[in-house]
Amino acid sequence: MNKLYIGNVSAEASEEDFETIFEQWKIPHSGPFLVKTGYAFVDCPDEKAAMRAIDVLSGKVELHGKVLEVEHSVPKRQRSCKLQIRNIPPHMQWEVLDGMLAQYGGVESCEQVNTDTETAVVNVRYAAKDQARLAMEKLNGSMMENYALKVSYIPDETAAPEGPSAGGRRGYNARGPPRPGSPGLGARPKMQSDIPLRMLVPTQFVGAIIGKEGATIRNITKQTHSKIDIHRKENAGAAEKPITIHSTPEGCSKACSTIMEIMQKEAVDTKFTEEIPLKILAHNNFVGRLIGKEGRNLKKIEQDTGTKITISPLQDLTLYNPERTITVKGAIEACSRAEEEVMKKIRESYESDMAAMNLQSNLIPGLNLNALGLFPSGAAGMGPSMSSIPPPGAHGACASYGCSPYGAEGPLWASLVSASSQSLTQGQPESETVHLFIPALAVGAIIGKQGQHIKQLSHFAGASIKIAPAEGMDAKQRMVIIVGPPEAQFKAQCRIFGKLKEENFFGPKEEVKLEAHIKVPSFAAGRVIGKGGKTVNELQNLTCAEVVVPRDQTPDENDQVIVKISGHFFACQLAQRKIQEILAQVRRQQQQPKPASGAQPPMPRRK
Repeated sequence: MNKLYIGNVSAEASEEDFETIFEQWKIPHSGPFLVKTGYAFVDCPDEKAAMRAIDVLSGKVELHGKVLEVEHSVPKRQRSCKLQIRNIPPHMQWEVLDGMLAQYGGVESCEQVNTDTETAVVNVRYAAKDQARLAMEKLNGSMMENYALKVSYIPDETAAPEGPSAGGRRGYNARGPPRPGSPGLGARPKMQSDIPLRMLVPTQFVGAIIGKEGATIRNITKQTHSKIDIHRKENAGAAEKPITIHSTPEGCSKACSTIMEIMQKEAVDTKFTEEIPLKILAHNNFVGRLIGKEGRNLKKIEQDTGTKITISPLQDLTLYNPERTITVKGAIEACSRAEEEVMKKIRESYESDMAAMNLQSNLIPGLNLNALGLFPSGAAGMGPSMSSIPPPGAHGACASYGCSPYGAEGPLWASLVSASSQSLTQGQPESETVHLFIPALAVGAIIGKQGQHIKQLSHFAGASIKIAPAEGMDAKQRMVIIVGPPEAQFKAQCRIFGKLKEENFFGPKEEVKLEAHIKVPSFAAGRVIGKGGKTVNELQNLTCAEVVVPRDQTPDENDQVIVKISGHFFACQLAQRKIQEILAQVRRQQQQPKPASGAQPPMPRRK
């Protein structure tokens, strides 16, 4: 993979010109330049030199009036399922990238390439040739956080030649199985788990886990094929720090075991005498199923692994920290087995919730965490990105994982979109319009540079998102107009709440509370209020949001009045859904045929 193709070459270019350029940029090459009309080839001594040439020269260096394009030289027969994606934003979360790649097909592997550039580079292998081709067409040149992605094929040694295969099995080379070490069909890496493993470690061991200049954590990452985020800047002065591990279930367990071994060794070296238990963070919505009826599941795990397991009380939960701490005590090997069993139960619960939602066809293919907008990005406190979510709490989590923050069991969507989920099985859900009011100073953060953030947000959520003009020079709030079905409303509003928290428009311990307006037919306003205000009071008690239907407002040209909803994200969402349920009931009653004037009610039949 060290041969380079140089495109967009001027007819005046010569071998000496390329020699000069490579020498100027200190890029080694191991052979002469083969210059043709409009393009050229050259060999590099190793992959590092080839990557440097691509990073430094492609799209940046001009020769005789033409900007050179440099990429790997890939024979046609090897242009199959493997792509290299360059110029990825440096702060981009893995979940965002996974969700983006999954839109075009099944991703079998995604490996980061070490480069000297600020931006990231990954090698991606798709399950099928047409999926890789589609990804290349859609992603090459597309903008991601003001970075233009660059996508090219890289040699796929396992690609079968054109024409019928001798073996008959798709994907195998006619000359025999893939070479050892190549990502052939016999050794496909397992897909990354949607649920990361989150654990708490004593703050004094964080330095040992990271190692000198990050050497230890890099080694763990490499050995376990995982991405590990240590949230050391979170909760300054706290006795424990959260760690998030993204990998396959096996990779997560291996990384967890290695981290426990490092802590144990550091404890011996520093004469730390206290026991160091394994502490796993899990969302409260999964804990009931982990414990099981009368504690049977948890007791079985304890008996099978020889460990003692305790779970933090419900009283420790807060709205933006819905995670419980599962403390496992025992030998390292026993704790590792217990972690496998605990996370197995949690992943099963997640998969069960996802199946129950029956919303897969309406979400981005691949059903990735970040694509849903419901799950923690895993790296709380990292730079702004499209993976922003409702504000993190004590452990950098959000009220997510498909759980209702009001104590109800079952998926969050079951309570938030109970009205819309019925329409999903019957047809497309109706579009809704919500006016969300944000601080005027936050408009720039929501729009982003050259409008990139609001465009990406609109595309991600599947909603129309516009900022209304300011009502005056001194306006302290601006109105965001969001138009889309319930799922789109949830995603768009979730990201806006999260972005405001991320950009520090609210204090570190302050909940993001916004006001949302929805319009209802004037004849239905009374149903929202209820007799003597009963319905609206029940609504406020249930959702924790403030719901107001101003009594003296004049209906607009469409005979509609405004309902004002104020509160944190989940309170606003639940209130919106409940009000939409009321409106749906009103509409159904209106559509029922009325008896004709003067008609007699039907007489009961005689038996």
